[in-house]
Amino acid sequence: MRHNRLGSTGLIVSELCLGAMTFGQSSGMFEAIAGLDQDASTALVKQALDAGINFIDTANVYSAGRSEEILGQALRDLGVKRSDVVIASKAMGPMGTGPNDSGASRGHLMNEIDASLSRLGTDHIDLYQIHGWDSQTPIDETLRALDDIVRTGRARYIGVSNWAAWQIAKALGISERLGLEKFVSLQAYYTVAGRDLEREIVPMLQSEGLGLMVWSPLAGGLLSGKYSREGAADGEGRRAAFDFPPVNNERAYDLIDAMQPMAQSRGVTVAQVAIAWLLYQPAVSTVIVGAKRAEQLADNIAACNVELTADELARLDALSALPKEYPGWMFEMQGSYRGQAVSPRRVPG
Repeated sequence: MRHNRLGSTGLIVSELCLGAMTFGQSSGMFEAIAGLDQDASTALVKQALDAGINFIDTANVYSAGRSEEILGQALRDLGVKRSDVVIASKAMGPMGTGPNDSGASRGHLMNEIDASLSRLGTDHIDLYQIHGWDSQTPIDETLRALDDIVRTGRARYIGVSNWAAWQIAKALGISERLGLEKFVSLQAYYTVAGRDLEREIVPMLQSEGLGLMVWSPLAGGLLSGKYSREGAADGEGRRAAFDFPPVNNERAYDLIDAMQPMAQSRGVTVAQVAIAWLLYQPAVSTVIVGAKRAEQLADNIAACNVELTADELARLDALSALPKEYPGWMFEMQGSYRGQAVSPRRVPG
């Protein structure tokens, strides 16, 4: 298991992160994902830690808080030293039916950080993230609340999930102007079959030094190897009950067709090749993997040992390339003649 810095921070995290969305019982859109009891969840945590994973991600809304409770109990039952694990959690989603039981307002965040700490049974969260964009709360209110949370020791770093590039850039500017804690990471959807964030988000992350935590690296199971143009091999699978995230299926099937011989030649799975592709992407700090069964987690962990050739990466990049959009194609055209004005750097003869 390799380890990376989380963005430009000094926090070192494993290149795979265990996702705890499967812990506990849920309803609604997450019902098909969750379902593990304490014993099954503890077993997965142990398996991940034994494999060298030191990073675990959860959220207050996962199983209505039960995921955090189960994770905290698992770490206690396993006797894990607090400093040996990096815990990330998130807040913003609804935790009640009242108008102030969701969002990124000061009141909600101050309530939820304490509730999460209680459920986890710890005095701090290493990475506290805003789970989505709150259109009703000014960014500076959210940032001041997060700054207070960090300064009181309840969180060490702050991040966001599912924000646009302009929203993050605006927040970074406000934090700089007001002397507040800055976001250090983004948790976002990214797969070889869904590279939308490369248009604006990845360049922003690299420019500003934020780390990228990838969620749903197998596109909701579509890249697991179970699916083809004919459908799921076993007639079921998660996407049968929860068709998310949205994917260009034809592009995904072209990629699956290309990854199958790569996988077969190595004696690995298509899922491992798909995760391995992500591990080659320079913006990625860690890839979040979730599982319900030990064999699923083992398969994902084994992706760390898959090495792709330059030709294979180029083939997958070509098949998954995004159609060019303005202003990207204008940058490319105008940037070419500016780049030609600079001489190549000297290299040893």
